[in-house]
Amino acid sequence: MIEVLAKLGRGPVFLAGEVLECVITFTNPLSPSSTSASSEMLAWASAQIHCQFHASENRVALPPSDGSKHDVQAENETVFVPNRGERGQCILSTPPKILFCDLRLDPGESKSYSYCETLPLDGPPSFRGQSVKYVYKLTIGCQRVNSPIKLLRVPFRVLVLHGLKDYQFPQDEAVAPSNPFLEEEEGLKKDSRLADLATELLMVATSRRSLHLYNISNTRGKVGTFCIFKTVYKIGEDVIGTFNFSEGDIPCLQFSVSLQTEESIQEEFQRRRGQPVSFSTHARHQESCLHTAQSSFSLPIPLSSTPGFTTNIVSLKWRLHFEFVTSGESSGTCLVRGSQSEAVTWSGVEQMEVDTFSWDLPIKVLPTNPILASYVSQFSSTNSITI
Repeated sequence: MIEVLAKLGRGPVFLAGEVLECVITFTNPLSPSSTSASSEMLAWASAQIHCQFHASENRVALPPSDGSKHDVQAENETVFVPNRGERGQCILSTPPKILFCDLRLDPGESKSYSYCETLPLDGPPSFRGQSVKYVYKLTIGCQRVNSPIKLLRVPFRVLVLHGLKDYQFPQDEAVAPSNPFLEEEEGLKKDSRLADLATELLMVATSRRSLHLYNISNTRGKVGTFCIFKTVYKIGEDVIGTFNFSEGDIPCLQFSVSLQTEESIQEEFQRRRGQPVSFSTHARHQESCLHTAQSSFSLPIPLSSTPGFTTNIVSLKWRLHFEFVTSGESSGTCLVRGSQSEAVTWSGVEQMEVDTFSWDLPIKVLPTNPILASYVSQFSSTNSITI
């Protein structure tokens, strides 16, 4: 028996273009006092990253796969196929890397191997939607002599930030900023610069503030105004907006604001022409606001959510969805006098004519620092199997 333990040192969330590093440890769990006859042998071990794509048959019409390219070796249980038994299609994979050949482990002995691979910049982000799913995994295959391959899968999350693909790092290392007190490998140095560049690009994109003012009106007149200071956010930030109803001609009785994603399938892959778009609500604020001059809301963008993106099959966009309930009568009829005595009480009317209308405001949601997103990830940094 051999225990295989895979650990992602920095956490289970990465930016496309970063280097994923995983330490894989093979251990013979028997007591060191056992005889040498209890030694264990592994023929080889290999590792590979792949992205699985799965689509809902009711929503997405994919072109038929080419069965003529089917690899007959994939049916052999002694061939390393990282996505064996997985649902959907493997749309992206890195070249497999051999960790070792002919490993012998005496009782109580352990050996560790480091796997490093750069995540492709042109891949989709991790996403679990109503119509499609993109799932990334690191698969480690191990085989005993004359035995089937055993697979250890390590799921992780990938965030995609547009703009990194076109950035060219300085060729002259003397010009690039560096820390002379640290000795770094070339790959890790570039990976660190990539993370710093992504943080800088996100900061610039999401820190720009300018007043966006919108008039809220229906067919009968002006209800109020809405103010928001930016429309570009990172996941983990709060969307904050304010209302001013004091200048409105039509009383607003109630409003709600929902933070939503809009998942749409590209027209050529739609199962039915003109099929409806899928919406998901991530946060919601509702408030009664009769005789309220000003109000505000704050909606958090979950760190576990997927930033907006577009592939050849699906598009994900973010928006604020507003719903307003307004009075169909003048503001003076919203209250009635309940007594003619000196102590006057006012109460709401039992019935009121109302109008409702909605409005959508598109916003842009970008990734955040992957280390921050790792704190709320559903994936574990450590995975193991026993073979």
